[in-house]
Amino acid sequence: MRLLYFLTFLTLGLSACRSSAPTAETIYYNARIWTGNPGQPWGKAIGVADGKILFVGDAYEPYIGPETEVVDLKGRLITPGFIDNHTHFLDGGFVLAGVELRSAKTPSEFTQRLADFTDDLPNDGRWITGGNWDHEAWGGELPRRQWIDSVSSGHPVFVSRLDGHMALANSQALALANITKDTPDPEGGTIVRDPSTGEPTGMLKDEAMSLVFGIIPEYSETELDEALQRSVEHALSMGVTQVHDVGSFGGWTDLNTYQRAKKKGSLPMRIYSFIPLSKWGELAEYVKNNGKGDDELRWGGLKGFVDGSLGSTTAWFYDPYNDEPETAGLVVTDTNDLRKWILAADSAGLQVAVHAIGDRANDWLLNVYQDAENRNGPRDRRFRIEHAQHLTREAIGRFAGLSVIPSMQPYHAIDDGRWAEKRIGPERIKTTYAFRSLLDANAPLTFGSDWTVAPLNPLEGIYAAVTRQTLDGANPNGWVPEEKITVEEALHCYTAANAYAGFQEDKLGILKPGCLADFVVLSENIFDIAPEQIKAVQVLRTVVGGKVAYQK
Repeated sequence: MRLLYFLTFLTLGLSACRSSAPTAETIYYNARIWTGNPGQPWGKAIGVADGKILFVGDAYEPYIGPETEVVDLKGRLITPGFIDNHTHFLDGGFVLAGVELRSAKTPSEFTQRLADFTDDLPNDGRWITGGNWDHEAWGGELPRRQWIDSVSSGHPVFVSRLDGHMALANSQALALANITKDTPDPEGGTIVRDPSTGEPTGMLKDEAMSLVFGIIPEYSETELDEALQRSVEHALSMGVTQVHDVGSFGGWTDLNTYQRAKKKGSLPMRIYSFIPLSKWGELAEYVKNNGKGDDELRWGGLKGFVDGSLGSTTAWFYDPYNDEPETAGLVVTDTNDLRKWILAADSAGLQVAVHAIGDRANDWLLNVYQDAENRNGPRDRRFRIEHAQHLTREAIGRFAGLSVIPSMQPYHAIDDGRWAEKRIGPERIKTTYAFRSLLDANAPLTFGSDWTVAPLNPLEGIYAAVTRQTLDGANPNGWVPEEKITVEEALHCYTAANAYAGFQEDKLGILKPGCLADFVVLSENIFDIAPEQIKAVQVLRTVVGGKVAYQK
């Protein structure tokens, strides 16, 4: 009898020892894990349970239960899930299904791509949009409506440059929008005209594009839902577990689409949705009645514009463009309105993110942000400047002092670097895409893509930040090489820094117990390979909330 009691006691004791560690639902071991956590930078195994990280470390056996899935990663690299600070996410879904003009290298190829796309469409008068062309690929000549009129009969066409700040309309689209030689340029925009005849060439810049966008039929809910699913699948295949979406349709359409997907249970990634800054009052009321969402879908941020883009010569500089000395860019939003909206939105406790590309635009915006802090008092507001591409040296030091987030997209540097110097000269490019200088000045630098303006793939963005090798191969040592940063710094900008930019640093962006279990498995260790090889690395698995959302 004593022996029986002893054996029973021993069995219970051993059982208690085994159950002292919580059981993981899934364990990934034999991995190289970069956690992003300064307190524990590396590990070999990670376990998840209830959507959160249970442990990160070397020993994983104590967390194995009878139903635990144990996955051998054979030495692969794990990093936190990539967060993209700036996308036009729904638009991306339509672009994935639309005409592809970005890789066209000549005007004739531009025309032929559109002709081939049109040939596959029914002759039903539907609009052709998207495109993402780049006139710098063939030397800088802007396309004209005559290039496409003959191949687009029966279809109004409005295809955008990759930066979204100018677009080409065919003659049918111009007629539907009532744009003629007598149509005045709208404030904040330009109708490009033939210098001999004064007739519109079909090229519309910035606010002039609204003349056509305003007459394009709205997408149905079904079309929007389908576009979202295309975007989600694409993002997850790139290891993107969350996007900060600054909108595609200028209103509540984007957020409403995400909410439908969430309600249906078809949103397997995280989204932080911004709406236009001009609608700050509507958002303030909505937040008052509905809060700011949850870890899957959140809102409470506003997006505005100061200026245009470098590629369209509409970014706002102090000095004129070298190749178009008649202009120094333009302001796309009335600065009185913009300032009023920023101050009001900040007083309502909303996060404000504003597009600024030229040096004058950035200085103007930093001044307004400083005014808002002076007027509305201290709080954790996390103002953002979207792009922050061309800065004065004085501006670089102001970001940290004002706690303003430079929300940047490194792929733009290796794209624009092919031709930026002809636009703004050798001196101004020294503080262009100033990643190293901003980090050295303790600015809270974050990274993303600006998809569909640039590819969504974060590994291409990391490659761009680390190498700064322009797409034309002309800068093997890097364009403005003193602004290169390290792989670890770039990873931080795509993970923990973006979590901070979205007020989620306590639960996302690093891998430590208690955080949401968002991470990716890569085909190569990007810390060990040559930086030039990073852009070819593939995502093997994307995990969101502990669940495998993508597997190659």
